[in-house]
Amino acid sequence: MSDTARKSLRANPFPVLTPRGNGHQFVFYGDSCSGVPGAPHEKTFASVNAIVDGLSPSPEFIVFPGDEVIGLTADADELRMQWRHWHDVEMAWLDRETIPLYHSTSNHTTYDVMSERVFAEMLPYLPRNGPADQQGLSYFVRRDDLLMVFIHTSWSGMGGEGHVETEWLAATLQQHHDAGYKFVIGHHPVFPINGFSGAYQREIGPEYAADFWRLLVENGVFAYLCSHILAFDVQVHDGVLQITSAGAGTEHRMPEGEEYLHCVQAALDTQGLRYQVLDVEGRKREQLSWPFHLPPSAKWSPLTSGEQPAPIQGSQRDSQPAVAWRFSGRLDRTAAQAQTLLSAWSADAGLAPLWIGLTGPSQRLTVLIAPTAGRSPHAWFGPNVRSDGPFALQVALHADMGPGGVLWRESDDAPWNSLDGASAWGPDRLVRPAHWSVGSGKGGGIDRPFVGPDLKASYTLSRPG
Repeated sequence: MSDTARKSLRANPFPVLTPRGNGHQFVFYGDSCSGVPGAPHEKTFASVNAIVDGLSPSPEFIVFPGDEVIGLTADADELRMQWRHWHDVEMAWLDRETIPLYHSTSNHTTYDVMSERVFAEMLPYLPRNGPADQQGLSYFVRRDDLLMVFIHTSWSGMGGEGHVETEWLAATLQQHHDAGYKFVIGHHPVFPINGFSGAYQREIGPEYAADFWRLLVENGVFAYLCSHILAFDVQVHDGVLQITSAGAGTEHRMPEGEEYLHCVQAALDTQGLRYQVLDVEGRKREQLSWPFHLPPSAKWSPLTSGEQPAPIQGSQRDSQPAVAWRFSGRLDRTAAQAQTLLSAWSADAGLAPLWIGLTGPSQRLTVLIAPTAGRSPHAWFGPNVRSDGPFALQVALHADMGPGGVLWRESDDAPWNSLDGASAWGPDRLVRPAHWSVGSGKGGGIDRPFVGPDLKASYTLSRPG
């Protein structure tokens, strides 16, 4: 942060989100990879810390999901020196007695048995209430009605990076079933970020991932907080958020123009979670209020078949951040071609900026977004809809969720899910076109009609939350 920006921030601090009534206010950021005096990450980490230190009111606690130091050394004394520099110099501004600091293990800090031992030694203030063979590595924190469970996603006892045990996690979540709010915190994501995918080294291994996420869903966990991939990202799967923040220092490896150094300031209360993502100039770059609210689908505005003027236009971020559609009908059991549910298009030769439909023999829910003329659309994929009977589903575009904001669910009572994609951006880049077509793919001369009977569509906008 420049001196000018720092002075401006102190004179005109940005609004800090606080609970609406009883709740919790905290900061979440990770992946500084620092601890070496004079190294490049010391400067970038300091610029993020300046934002956290300038928050008023201060956070109640800080969650740091790993990669504090560069680590990855075979010399235990060198690793200890990095931790001392990180604690005693780089984090000297933080009074941990007033603002507790909670960590998770990670690939840069707990990469073998020696580094696991050093991690537990250098962070003696973390609780020792985890599994007997992971003392100081996995643990839980109970703050009144908030439960936070910190897991070890690189445990040497199971195979190292991307490996995690789930029996203790299940028992801990069950033991604290009465907690009003539950977070699980680990270093590795479960679902890929921005198309960067790779079992163990980029996400939790596949033999753990399904059971791990099922535990979160069944035990009412609100969100899984993680880092590792150098990005800010939010997704939702079976109603549970995965929020990734890895912007605390490793700037040179971030995709230019897509990601940025940042911290996340958040407030949790009975109405849900709100957060704002702050860059090193103190600007709010992203935000979210979750859950978002829609009226009952029976009250959504119906759409006619074929072409019609778009009932909403302008930027996807204008007014309410989310728009949702409900589609129902019957599939032709012989159809295997692409079929349009809705196409949003402009009167030019370009591809439709937005296409929602079914593709392939399995009739998979597919969303294509093409905000830039002459560039290939980015694709998101949902469930297979192939059915001999009636089908019904809802699709939503949430501009505050980036690539994770292409959503689907079966009905009003079902949880939202982010569709699968490989993009680093999402509905936030979409400018709503002037025309909609229901059941036909008009736009750019492409026509992919819906060939089954009884197609019906309706739409709505999110209510302020």
